Amino acid sequence: FEEVIWLLLFGSLPTQEQLDDFCEILAEHRALPEGFMDTMNAPSPNIMNKMARSVLSMYSYDEHADDLSLPNILTQSINLIAELPTMMVNAYQMKRRYYDKQSMFFHMPKPGQSTAEHILSTYRPDQKFTHEEAKLLDMCLLVHADHGGGNCSTFTTRVLSSSGTDTYAAISAAIGALKGPKHGGANLKVMHQLDYILENVENPTNDDEVREFLRKILRKERGDGSGLIYGMGHAVYTMSDPRAQILKTHAKSLAYKKGYDEEYELLCSIERLAPQVFAEEKHGPKKVCANVDLFSGLIYRMLGISEDLYTPLFAIARVPGWCA
Repeated sequence: FEEVIWLLLFGSLPTQEQLDDFCEILAEHRALPEGFMDTMNAPSPNIMNKMARSVLSMYSYDEHADDLSLPNILTQSINLIAELPTMMVNAYQMKRRYYDKQSMFFHMPKPGQSTAEHILSTYRPDQKFTHEEAKLLDMCLLVHADHGGGNCSTFTTRVLSSSGTDTYAAISAAIGALKGPKHGGANLKVMHQLDYILENVENPTNDDEVREFLRKILRKERGDGSGLIYGMGHAVYTMSDPRAQILKTHAKSLAYKKGYDEEYELLCSIERLAPQVFAEEKHGPKKVCANVDLFSGLIYRMLGISEDLYTPLFAIARVPGWCA
């Protein structure tokens, strides 16, 4: 993921020396300013809102907040990219304490960790994680990184930055745009839909049963009434979403290790059967394929990550592209 951050900011992949130096810089800037948590102690039931407020609050800690020169914007961008994971975990801990009535705990960033390792280390009470888990989370961040200026949150960034506003205002607005379930919340919808199908289909391994249930979802007879099969379809990727295929491949091993094979196989069935049902029901030339959201929610669940953080993790993956 750190290589992708560099690629988005500078337009080419880094050398090993550049990457090592860059990772060190990111690690040095993950801690939030002294006293920040004291001034930002109001919890939020939604982590995205808290993250947006935290980004806006960083304006007050920046002596050059309105300096729009390229070197200064780059400095601000690198700081925000480094800080956003810490903001996310801290916001989650405060939400746990005030809204879920559970214990909260704060772990300081450790030197030498990647973004994925930092998230797992500060999120988990015991700070323990495996290399496979960190690599899988890193893969999720990598494939969720920005893929063009036409999507809602990136376009939001461009609208605000074109007015000459400051970096913090632009990035916080992008977080607000990504919060919307039609943009950033789709992988959570996938997981709710997956659980719903498992509860209501007698035999999830039977293609005919699954196919007919998907047909009822499209007809708005079952599901949430939207007529959408979440995790299927994309405005740009029509034949195949390479991001979905990468996550599908890397998720399989962990799914079988952790006992999520039923969920994994059902997602594979949805990927295989939904295009047939869509073609039969819609009678149009448009083809659909699995998108990046189909498997990412299951990966987060297998990593023990709360549903509260599904969309915030998307924001962490997207902030380098917004800054770029």
